[in-house]
Formats: sequence, structure tokens, C-alpha cells
Amino acid sequence: MNRIDRLTAILIHLQTKRVVKAQELAKRFGTSLRTIYRDIRSLEEAGVPIGAEAGIGYFLEDYHLPPVMLTREEASALLFGAKVIEKFADESIRSEFESALYKIKSVLKRKDQEHLEDLEPRVQVAKRPTTPPFSDALLVDIQRAIGQQQVLQLDYRSAYKDETTDREVEPVGLYHYGAGWHLIAFCRLRQDYRDFRVDRIRRLDYTGHTYSSQNRLSLTAYLEKIQQTQHLEEVVVRFDKKVVRHIQEVKYHYGYVSEDEVEGPWLRMKFMTQYAKGLGRWLLMFGKWVEIETPDTLHETMKELAQEVQAHYLEPGLHRLTD
Repeated sequence: MNRIDRLTAILIHLQTKRVVKAQELAKRFGTSLRTIYRDIRSLEEAGVPIGAEAGIGYFLEDYHLPPVMLTREEASALLFGAKVIEKFADESIRSEFESALYKIKSVLKRKDQEHLEDLEPRVQVAKRPTTPPFSDALLVDIQRAIGQQQVLQLDYRSAYKDETTDREVEPVGLYHYGAGWHLIAFCRLRQDYRDFRVDRIRRLDYTGHTYSSQNRLSLTAYLEKIQQTQHLEEVVVRFDKKVVRHIQEVKYHYGYVSEDEVEGPWLRMKFMTQYAKGLGRWLLMFGKWVEIETPDTLHETMKELAQEVQAHYLEPGLHRLTD
């Protein structure tokens, strides 16, 4: 990116937030802090009213840059975002994003509009898990409550006890993992932070009450706390290089950390997991093309799992299905 483009991009970035730190700009544009300081000074000399507060960051003082036309690559990136949102967000988010996307498309050049129209059917995302109808329109309301620090009333269906409880919660943030959205909130019933799967929220209402976010953990702080308190076990295994190409994406679901080549046809991989037996069940599918280095307990678990499978298929009366 040349300097003129970077100055324009910095100005646009400053418009997106109340306050922007120099470190944030340096990280985004891959430059040094000294370069960012020099760029900010150049914008000020050009007449842009940039305010600064020591230790806080930069902000614009009553200034707005006219709308900037999107490049074709930026417009294409929005299409990719739309495809992901279509499958990983609920109806409330999908409808709002679709409305915003129409507005963006309306200001594109005709050739760029035609480019998106041609690209649209050529980009697909696999079908997402079915969302229960009672929870297919909650994400916008939850986002609004987070932004306004609104206390929410939930009817929540617990998977463990198979019962519905009434909760008042102070929403901290939304977090997507395990193929679903999770509301992280402080539960007034339990007087502690809880993780609520959005697809198990049967009803959501605003209470009309607010809370102070200063008294609660941020989402980032909560996730860091959870990671620190989780007991993770290190597992080291060797995969035959013949099967490595089959695990490149899946390995991240099992706590993949790193890998290195070893002598022979092997690739050593390290995992950090809370549930070594679950990792073992996945490793079982690779048969003789995987070997356990550590821990010894997982080696014993693999023997038990293999015996369990063998006993199942040798059970009298168990017949293979045929046409």
C-alpha cells in the first residue's frame, strides 16, 4: 500500500470508532509506530481535525469523509461475508445484513454489480445446523442489549437437566464455537458467569433495567479466564504422511498446537485437549497410520477403544446390512 492510500485508509479507520490507538493502526497497516505518528501529523497539516489524548488514542473532531467507492475486491469480500452470515447467523441478522448489502450494491459501478451477480452463484457455504424456530431471531436483540447494557430475561432450556429455567442475565458478549452461537452473561440466579447456547433460549425479553459494564468482565477477559482455569492435557502423536492431507482442517477441532517432521514417514503433532478420550476416538479412525507418543494413559485408552470396536463387530447376531 502506498502512502496516499494508507493516509486515506487511516482517515476512514478513524471514522469507524470513537478512539483509535496508534498500535491498532500500526498493526493493521504493518508499519512502525513512528510511521503512524508521521502519517497522523501529515493529516493534521492537511487540515483534518484529529484530536489526541495521551495514553488513550486519536479521534476525529466533527469531521466526516465523503463516501468512498469500494474496489471490486472489497465488494467481493462483502459477498463472501454475506455467504457466511447466511449460514452462521440467525434470521434477524440475515435480514439486516441483506438490507445493508442492497444499499451497498446500489452505489457500485455497473461493471462491479455485474461482477457480483456473476460471482454470487459460484461461492457457496455448507448448510448450517438447523436452528430451532423459537431461537431464529434473537441475535439482533442480544446485540442491542449488549450495546445498551440491558438486563435480559431468559427462558432457557438446559441440556443437562432437560428443564427450562427463568433467568435474569447481564449480557457480556456473543461467542461462536462448536457450530453455534453462545451468549456469555452474568447470571443473577447463579451469581456467576454462564455460557448460554442461543439455540436453547426459548424466550428473550428486555427487563427495562440496565447494569454497569465496569462491574463485569469483558468478553475477552472472560475467555482468557476460562482458558486459564481449564485443565488441558498435552498429547503427542505421530501420523504417517500418507494420511496427513486428510486431517489438515479437522485437527484444529481437537486442540492442535504444532507439528514437526521426524525420521521416516512420520509427522509428529502436538495437541492440547480437555478430553483425551474424545481425541482418541478420532485417532482410532486412522488405524495403523497413527502412533501415540504421550501420554501413556492415552495409549491404554486406545487399546480399550479398539477392543470395544472389535467386541461390537464380533457380537453374535450382528450382521452386515445387505441389499
